[in-house]
Amino acid sequence: MAEDKMQTDEAPAPAKDATKPEEKPKTVGESLKAVIAVLESATKLKDTRVLSGRVMRLTAAFRKQLTGEALKAFITGSLSADLESKPFLLGHVDKASAGEDVPMQAEDSPAQPAYTESSTPEVELFAFMLVATYLVDKKAYQQLTDVTTRATERLSTFNRRTLDVIAARIYSYHSWGYESQGKLQDIRSTLLALHRTASLRHDSFGQETLLNLLLRNYLHYGLYDQAEKFRSKAVKEEGVWRSHQQYVRYLYYVGRMRAIQLEYSEARDCLQQASRKAPTSALGFRVAADKWLILVRLLLGEVPERVEFAAPGLARALRPYFELTSAVRSGDLVAFGQVEARHSAVFAGDATRNLVTRLHHNVLRTGLRRLSTAYSRISLADVAAKLHLPSAEDAECIVAKAIRDGGIDAVIDREAGAMVSREQQDVYSSAEPAEAFHARVAFCLDLHNEAVKAMRFEPDAHKGRALESAEARAERLAAEAELAQAMEEEGDDY
Repeated sequence: MAEDKMQTDEAPAPAKDATKPEEKPKTVGESLKAVIAVLESATKLKDTRVLSGRVMRLTAAFRKQLTGEALKAFITGSLSADLESKPFLLGHVDKASAGEDVPMQAEDSPAQPAYTESSTPEVELFAFMLVATYLVDKKAYQQLTDVTTRATERLSTFNRRTLDVIAARIYSYHSWGYESQGKLQDIRSTLLALHRTASLRHDSFGQETLLNLLLRNYLHYGLYDQAEKFRSKAVKEEGVWRSHQQYVRYLYYVGRMRAIQLEYSEARDCLQQASRKAPTSALGFRVAADKWLILVRLLLGEVPERVEFAAPGLARALRPYFELTSAVRSGDLVAFGQVEARHSAVFAGDATRNLVTRLHHNVLRTGLRRLSTAYSRISLADVAAKLHLPSAEDAECIVAKAIRDGGIDAVIDREAGAMVSREQQDVYSSAEPAEAFHARVAFCLDLHNEAVKAMRFEPDAHKGRALESAEARAERLAAEAELAQAMEEEGDDY
């Protein structure tokens, strides 16, 4: 009996997951079929939240695996034969996929799924969007403009809110195609007409996207005054943005405009929000925002910490701006000139050369502040020598301006030709600590107000909540969780 018991105890327990088959990853065709099912369901329910969240998220998931063969199978099976866009799209996919490596099909590999033909505008325009995405990845920009132009013409014949999200993405690709070919000015009148139409139709997604596309168009050519005039007339009311991505882009463009207009405090606030609200995966956008933010902070007299230049994925791109910050912090005019000359091409490509030129005065002011702290009395000739200025007269003018602006606490002894520094006061006896505390409290209050404004509620959510059944509550919580996940994963196209 003891032996039987020992054998029983030592017998291995059956594995629970031994018989469970491993789930195979979905093919592109299966993913496309699932997206179409969600798209048609959301269209019937007129649920724009699902279209802007789940449909776009599922599409981004298989974007890298999208091939010409899978795209042609989808267009052939999903679009109705009487649609003129069907042969048009197939022709562009054939042309773009020419020479594409077709993987060998294994014997047990699943075939393309059987699609159901549909003549709904949402499926047709979704096919246009997929082809445009494929052409962007292939860098076939001339074909991209042809496809998006045809899609824009097709969209003008509909006024359906279920098409707004797809239309906004097509407009983005339309502008991208022209920008990649260096013809961005050719599309400006078209974008203005589309924005006017979107405003008349109360197309929120289209308004937000087209507003940012037009701001980008103006800023690309340095038309800051025109951009501000358009923004002041076309801007949406604060707190009603439907797309988090577009709102972050809008903050970035407004920050750039404010920086050029010398409104540095507002520019810093906008650029800080844009950098913080951008998803961590949007490295390109964060780099662009941080470059402008660094220069604006330097112009305000602030010096960014070294750790801000060492963020993962940003250190290499921000290297020229780190060297520039080091030169400004040291107040060395020669080092500043060397950095400016060495990285002039980078600053020109980033459209920040104007701000870099303005930093020349900040370098002088920093150098003067260091001298006024180190010396209680120093001749203007020595000031000119240490700051590499042409003469003592130039040094006197710069010192006088710094005293008038409050940059240094000193006086000029004209008879002796010297700068006399006053005794440093205790900073805690001044209003500076109170001002710093006030700025932090104001930031926390603004953050709270923005969080409240960003909350989304269903229409008439306050009605009937007390009589909500358990099943309805479970569905509502699931929808809210899905929306939260969608917002968290936004930013694939930054």
